[in-house]
Amino acid sequence: MNETAKHDDWLFQQLQDAEFAAEYLNAANEDDDPKTYLAALRKVVDARCGMTALAAQTQLSRETLYRTLSARGNPTIKTLAAVLKATGLRISIAPAP
Repeated sequence: MNETAKHDDWLFQQLQDAEFAAEYLNAANEDDDPKTYLAALRKVVDARCGMTALAAQTQLSRETLYRTLSARGNPTIKTLAAVLKATGLRISIAPAP
């Protein structure tokens, strides 16, 4: 197994913990490029519930979710909140440093 695969396996395991997943998304949110956050959110979804369960919980199609969580995605706040809720997380706002 190569180092990338080992890291991916490790990350998948870590993201199953809600605290780690929240910190991971907060770190991704520090990047000015929204693609970084969407890629991180997709990894959190994969680790915490999977796309099929996410579709059932959000009542959105898997195709819509794949498109929304892609690098070109542009989720609405409603969709983002639903995705986070399904993964056991929520949106939180904090003052900028």
